Amino acid sequence: MSTQKQRGFGIDIGGSGIKGAPVDLEKGRFAEERTRIATPQPATPEAVAEVVKEILDHYGWDGPFGCTFPAVVQHGVTRTAANVDDSWIDCDAAKLLRKVTGREAVLVNDADAAGVAEVEYGAAGPDAGVVLVTTLGTGIGSALVVRGTLVPNTEFGHIEVDGHDGESRAADSARDREELSWEEWGERLTRYYRTLENLVWPDLIVVGGGVSKKFDRWSEHVHIRTPITPAKLLNEAGIVGAALLAHRA
Repeated sequence: MSTQKQRGFGIDIGGSGIKGAPVDLEKGRFAEERTRIATPQPATPEAVAEVVKEILDHYGWDGPFGCTFPAVVQHGVTRTAANVDDSWIDCDAAKLLRKVTGREAVLVNDADAAGVAEVEYGAAGPDAGVVLVTTLGTGIGSALVVRGTLVPNTEFGHIEVDGHDGESRAADSARDREELSWEEWGERLTRYYRTLENLVWPDLIVVGGGVSKKFDRWSEHVHIRTPITPAKLLNEAGIVGAALLAHRA
């Protein structure tokens, strides 16, 4: 495919849907409208791999592709499983995807893929230094990118803050569950981010997740030393980042 030097392909595996699209790697956005197929139930590795192949076939994509997954991913092996079948735990998923699809596959944690995309195309920029990307949703996903290089599989949503798992009190779901005001939630986020600041000393914090669209409503209540900014790529970040990582690989 002659356009593959400027294009990549990304797929995002989630608990409810599997989404994919070709990506314009110069502009950092979808080159065509994405396709979504419901995640098969049970979401076993073999069943999911067949859906991934179906999406690649739909676009006639025959080159390498990147694939996000909601788990710790070590060298193509999925070590955990969130919202998918437990048979993913310790599965050599990259090898399975290569076998089923007939294409080279690069597997990456979903938050890591989004973080790479934000640094390359979004809110951070190439000179930002140490960038911490956090997605505030049902839990807290995290990505740490140092001068453009990803430090994979950080699980900063699970750091202990005031005796609690960080995401159990600071995720957007905690705000909904406990009916916190923006100010009250801002206090929770202040404690969470201050703890992280003292561990990794980031130069910039980028916040993703649906609540990033309401950044102006809560950010004034977060009092930390690090500059903080909302993500720009929103729901496209995972697919874009996966495509870029596969292209680099």
